[in-house]
Amino acid sequence: MEAWHTGERYARNMIGDFNNWLEGWIDWNIVLNEQGGPNHVGNYCDAPIIVDTKTKEVHYNSSYYYIGHFSKYIKPGAIRIRHEFNDDNLQAVAFLNQDGSLVAVVMNATDQKETISLVIEGKSTDISLPEHSISSLLISE
Repeated sequence: MEAWHTGERYARNMIGDFNNWLEGWIDWNIVLNEQGGPNHVGNYCDAPIIVDTKTKEVHYNSSYYYIGHFSKYIKPGAIRIRHEFNDDNLQAVAFLNQDGSLVAVVMNATDQKETISLVIEGKSTDISLPEHSISSLLISE
C-alpha cells in the first residue's frame, strides 16, 4: 500500500473543493494497472486502485479509503451546509442528506492527536481525532 499522505492529499482537495461550491467530485483514473496506465501518451501515474495484470491482485491505496469517507455517507442530492470550524490544523466539510441526516468529514493531517467539540443545536460532544486520520461523523434523527 502507498503512503497515507496520498489519501490526505485527496481529502484536502475534496474538502477544499466542496467548501468552495463544487457540486461533485470525480477521479478520472480510479483504477490503473501496475505501471500506472494504460495511457496513450506515457504519463503514468498512481490511482486509488491498482490492478496487477500479471498476478491479478488488486491493491487498494490510501486514497481509495479516504474517498470512501465521502462516498459512503454523503448521498446523491445532499446539500453542503455551513459550519464553523476554528482550528487551522484540521479540515472539515459538512452535508445535509435528503433523509435529514448530517454528515461531517473531518481530517487531521497533523502529527498529533486533536480534540474537537461538535455542537449541534446547543448540544455538544467532544471527539478525539488521532494523528493523520480522517473521520466521518454521521448524525441521524
